[in-house]
Amino acid sequence: MSRARPEPVQVVKQRRDAALNALVNGVPYIRFLGIVFDRRGDELTAVMPFEERLVGNPNLPALHGGATAAFLEVTAIIGLSWSMLWERIEDNSLDPEKLVAGQLPRLPKTIDFTVDYLRSGLPRDAYARAQVTRSGRRYASVKVEAWQDNRARPFAQATGHFLMPRQDD
Repeated sequence: MSRARPEPVQVVKQRRDAALNALVNGVPYIRFLGIVFDRRGDELTAVMPFEERLVGNPNLPALHGGATAAFLEVTAIIGLSWSMLWERIEDNSLDPEKLVAGQLPRLPKTIDFTVDYLRSGLPRDAYARAQVTRSGRRYASVKVEAWQDNRARPFAQATGHFLMPRQDD
């Protein structure tokens, strides 16, 4: 009886990255904002590269509050979705190739989302990370923090509650 050889680490990494890119690229608004995700293992960092069109107050200049809120909400939804998908990819109950082929899962739906603007977002790249604080079959809570030059000095944070998609959806 022959055993299947484990896949090379680089192949596994490429499949995971391709699955994440398929998930992110499946949402046109994420592409519109230019948000990308940097994956290190199961940890995601969202990056919103600065663009002049994201400025809301050119006198300061400062990032528009709507762009900031959207960045935080997108980070929460993708972070929550990835945490669910990561478990399924790791236990082999989901083939990442299905995501790449366009068989994307339904995303969690926002129930409520509260943003705290702590200081003006400067005209530079922004970063964010989501932390899933509760995740059940039907409901999840996520905290998100966004920073620019110094992670210890966030410029915005948010808390969101989400309705989870049914597993058969």
